[in-house]
Amino acid sequence: MSLVSFSIFNVLSSSELLIPLRLRLSFFFFSFFTSLFVNGGGTIPTTLDGPFKPITVGLDKSFRGHAVDLPESDPRVQRLVRGFEPEQISVSLSSSYHSVWISWITGEYQIGEDISPLDPNRVDSLVFYGVYGKSLSKRARGYSLVYNQLYPFEGLQNYTSGIIHHVRLTGLKPNTLYQYQCGDVEEGISNNLYYFKTMPESGPKSYPSRIAVVGDLGLTYNTTSTIEHLTSNHPDLILLVGDASYANMYLTNGTGTDCYTCSFPDTPIHETYQPRWDFWGRYMQPLISNVPIMVIEGNHDIEEQAENQTFVAYSSRFAFPSEECGSSSTLYYSFNAGGVHFIMLGAYTPYDRTSDQYKWLEDDLASVDREVTPWLVASWHAPWYSTYTSHYRGAECMRVSMEDILYKYGVDIVFNGHVHAYERSNRVYNYNLDPCGPVHITIGDGGNREKMAITHADEPGNCPKPSETPDPFMGGFCAFNFTSGPAAGKFCWDEQPEYSAYRESSFGHGILEVKNETHALWTWHRNRDMYRVSGDVIYIVREPEKCTVGQE
Repeated sequence: MSLVSFSIFNVLSSSELLIPLRLRLSFFFFSFFTSLFVNGGGTIPTTLDGPFKPITVGLDKSFRGHAVDLPESDPRVQRLVRGFEPEQISVSLSSSYHSVWISWITGEYQIGEDISPLDPNRVDSLVFYGVYGKSLSKRARGYSLVYNQLYPFEGLQNYTSGIIHHVRLTGLKPNTLYQYQCGDVEEGISNNLYYFKTMPESGPKSYPSRIAVVGDLGLTYNTTSTIEHLTSNHPDLILLVGDASYANMYLTNGTGTDCYTCSFPDTPIHETYQPRWDFWGRYMQPLISNVPIMVIEGNHDIEEQAENQTFVAYSSRFAFPSEECGSSSTLYYSFNAGGVHFIMLGAYTPYDRTSDQYKWLEDDLASVDREVTPWLVASWHAPWYSTYTSHYRGAECMRVSMEDILYKYGVDIVFNGHVHAYERSNRVYNYNLDPCGPVHITIGDGGNREKMAITHADEPGNCPKPSETPDPFMGGFCAFNFTSGPAAGKFCWDEQPEYSAYRESSFGHGILEVKNETHALWTWHRNRDMYRVSGDVIYIVREPEKCTVGQE
């Protein structure tokens, strides 16, 4: 028993020692058995063993998904608070470990032709917090807002949100567990204590234990399976690579569909049913009130409305470290998590070399000290390297604009969503195998109500026409026939491209565990598998001595 106890306390940080023994034992045995059951044990491959021969795993014919949204009557999406008590509580990171954001909503939304927005100053934005196990002796005050989703057409229902609160906590210790309550002293403080753990201090030997990556979530019964599996993997941080609520799959009267353009081809404006955002926030609260979530926008988050406004719900409901990292937009930003620098890029805002985003990206990349944050991870919604027919080469203009600068500064890993399947690339740059290119991972398989991507562009009869590929929201036409390589003179490969290492149609999520300056373990987990089993696993290995950063 003494040997086991010694092992447990050697794998726990100082803040984790504050957690009750029962939870610590559970976490230890979860970690121990996970290491045994990854792909049934055996040697885990590394990117140094690649490039790998392409592998395709088709859709399991016995699998029956439930791509059906949770109804408004589901207990998990019901409003359980009264008056102006807090709900939809979430945590997100600032640009570094010593600061986080706490967000929540008070008051009820309104929907109808005639709405009367709440006064955002009616309720205070307060967070009481302290180190776990001690008193809530510290207090921080933030700001509040209300947003509207308005439609200038007769018969469409307008929406106004509850009061959204964002409070930034500063002066926090690294790698430390905190507890907090939020709300207004007079109107109501949250009934429960909530917890969050700060990121480790930035450094080459300092990393969060597990980073969960998920995309294209929505709020279906598949979503609930994804979140249950993800939660069982005990992440320290969650990356959501676009498309959160899928409220834009509904008309303003609450009528939903699996294909908006198919079911509602004649609507005067692409409507949304904004209460789906509130349902999503309520369902996610048990997880994201304790584990920080960092979100980047997707196409389903655009949500056009009156006066050409877009992304209003996305930009209002989440807190972003934009100001802290020098960005002027909620649509692109960066932050540190230990020795990892994350760049969150906007696929649906200008990205050409004259844009504000590109100029910000240049400055941000130039400021990264790889001696302090060795790992550089980028994320945006629409993938550059996906071999599925769905959205094939639809983000080519963004790739043409930005791939060179990401390669120049040595981005290690890229995470994307948009395509509702899983795919991991070999190291690639400009469609060529390159040992210094990033590993691109598409993980748009969170479980939303749209169809899963199944067909591949390299299969007979599936290659789309170039004129059909531009993304209507991204603009531009940049995808042409290849001029060199195995697909020279063609728009698609005749077989799975050599840059595609593994692809599979299934719902799931991924876990990134950065071990040190050069090795990070990536595992992808299918929903239909046991919690401890991974469908794809590999060590992504950096070679800084071989791949020089910052050189033309």
